[in-house]
Amino acid sequence: MIIGVVGKPNVGKSTFFKAATLADVEIANYPFATIKPNSGIGFVKIKCVDEFFNVQCNPRVGYCINHMRFVPIDIIDVAGVVPGAHEGKGMGLEFLNDLNQADALIHVVDASGSTNDKGEPVKPGTRDPAEDIKFLEDELDYWYLNILKKTWDKFSRAVTQTHEDVPKALHKQFSGLGSSEDLVKRILRNLSLIEKRLGDWTDKDLYSFARSLRIETKPMVIAANKVDIPEGAENYKKLRDNFPNLTIVPCSAESELALREAAKHKMINYIPGEKDFEITGTLNEKQTTALNFIKDNVLKRTEGTGVQSVLNNVIFGTLKYIPIFPGGVSKLEDQYGNVLPDCFLLPEKSTALDFAFKIHTDLGKHFIRAIDVKTKRTVGKDHPLQYGDVVEIISDK
Repeated sequence: MIIGVVGKPNVGKSTFFKAATLADVEIANYPFATIKPNSGIGFVKIKCVDEFFNVQCNPRVGYCINHMRFVPIDIIDVAGVVPGAHEGKGMGLEFLNDLNQADALIHVVDASGSTNDKGEPVKPGTRDPAEDIKFLEDELDYWYLNILKKTWDKFSRAVTQTHEDVPKALHKQFSGLGSSEDLVKRILRNLSLIEKRLGDWTDKDLYSFARSLRIETKPMVIAANKVDIPEGAENYKKLRDNFPNLTIVPCSAESELALREAAKHKMINYIPGEKDFEITGTLNEKQTTALNFIKDNVLKRTEGTGVQSVLNNVIFGTLKYIPIFPGGVSKLEDQYGNVLPDCFLLPEKSTALDFAFKIHTDLGKHFIRAIDVKTKRTVGKDHPLQYGDVVEIISDK
């Protein structure tokens, strides 16, 4: 699973990425500071099951603070997308193609309206951030449309002549966009195209299919950045009213980065996603003023900087993944004595057998049964897993 961070140049995209990952990336006040995609590890935050068992976990990857578990996810930060990117403007095609590997997107928007359509700095309030949401959706839609159009004539003729099943043919042709046969069928039904011959599709039909496929395969959360600026706070409320069907989270990536860097240097105790911090080191006047500004103008007003909330919204709200822990009824430790060392993120409605295969192919192939460690109940391969389950897999190998 990979999450892509996307948006116009100079909206705080790379700042958001660095705040989420603490990766060493260039942050600059000009367009296209990012050319090649950056990759890093971010973390989603969940309540750890170790508290249920009255133990302290020892994660192999990620970490746990005060029984809050931080589970790693892969994040990529691609260069800024400008209007006309699907036509190649601003090296747009290269950057859009970088996003193809992403399972979901975080669209970082300058909510303060202080960057124009090209990503150049302007006076706050000058640009309507709603236009940025619309423009990126358009660019992604036309990017998908162009991919479909490249082979459409030849492909549609072949399917018509051979009488191949349309949903199956569409899935096979465009599986690189993350489709599935069931998804294609659902889209065709919703668009009333399920019975229509491909050769009879209009340009409008093709665009509608491309847009629907994009929405399903590249779901998006909007990070309304720079809400620490007065215009940003006002515009966030307008965005929420104007786009009721979108997940829009207010955030200040710059504040989150400052807090994480301060915590890294042991100046403060700060748990990502919390709405307060504790000063533990010696600060100069400038550092004290900056941290107090963040506390009063960001944390108290938006109940956190929003960065952690964005990540959690993508994984648990948009993609609907659930955290599942491997463990044993009689032993929660691994061979090295680490308590509850692993946590896996699985799609909603995953079964015990899905989990077995996630841990190791051999466990899935030789699955006998599973045990719900919390209840000590034996369950079968088709047992649906729930958020925060701890599962022991029994196999014949």
